[in-house]
Amino acid sequence: MVRALFPVLLLAAVSASYVPSADAAAHHGKRVHRAAAAAAQPALSPEEAQKELMRLRVNARHALVLEEGSGKIVLSKDADAVVPIASLTKLMTAMVVLDAKLDPRETLRVDADDVDTLKHSASRLRVGAELSRLDALKLALMNSENRAAAALARTFPGGLKGFDLAVQAKIHGLGLTRTALADPTGLSPQNTSTASEVAKIVEAASRYPEIVRITSQKSDEVPVNGRTREVHNTNHLVGGKGWDIQLSKTGYTEEAGRCLTMRMKTGERFYTVVLLDADGSAQRLRDAAKIRQTLARM
Repeated sequence: MVRALFPVLLLAAVSASYVPSADAAAHHGKRVHRAAAAAAQPALSPEEAQKELMRLRVNARHALVLEEGSGKIVLSKDADAVVPIASLTKLMTAMVVLDAKLDPRETLRVDADDVDTLKHSASRLRVGAELSRLDALKLALMNSENRAAAALARTFPGGLKGFDLAVQAKIHGLGLTRTALADPTGLSPQNTSTASEVAKIVEAASRYPEIVRITSQKSDEVPVNGRTREVHNTNHLVGGKGWDIQLSKTGYTEEAGRCLTMRMKTGERFYTVVLLDADGSAQRLRDAAKIRQTLARM
């Protein structure tokens, strides 16, 4: 079984243009040695692995790891608390848009109404930019582009009111009783759920081939105004050595903290991982690596 060396992955993700000093290189070597020693630990029985996971300390304030098929919860940390979920919302936005079976090639035009006036988040899509509905979906899911998500909702049949009605119907259809979504981007702190219900959202999203394909790509090219633009997945673990991620979405607002959910394969098993309200991107990645390393020993 392949095991990734997480420190190498993290260093590559945050310092692609950085040339380390001799001291930094030596320190990095020690970290690699420690990770290699951890990877060489003996395999655990399923019972031992579950006990280790339950004892695992993760930085995220709310977490859930669910084994697919059996439905077994192998890690849970305050998983039923209702908290903001930020851009994890976009998984629901994508499902609702795809359920409507709209023309993916139809050209959407970014409108002034798509501009974030709540958080004033940055965007690479200018007002007036034109792109297909499919490419807007790619930007919303892979790059977490808020204006793309807003445009998808605004151009939904019946406009934003029609979109909201479809979202509420989707929430009801999935049996989500503690999930509330007020906007398509996740910027609103009123977009709330629990780690347990986010896992249900991921399970539902995994049945959409378009969502799986888009969110499991490390990068892609998207034409905007006729010019090709390269976009990268906001989850830097996607495409990393030793990671087999089938679906992924990150999120961040001040209220929600750093969030991550993904469906991943370890050995012959599939797991849904939900991490909500981590203190930073590095902590979020460390939590995910700890979980994968323990699951890999099963």
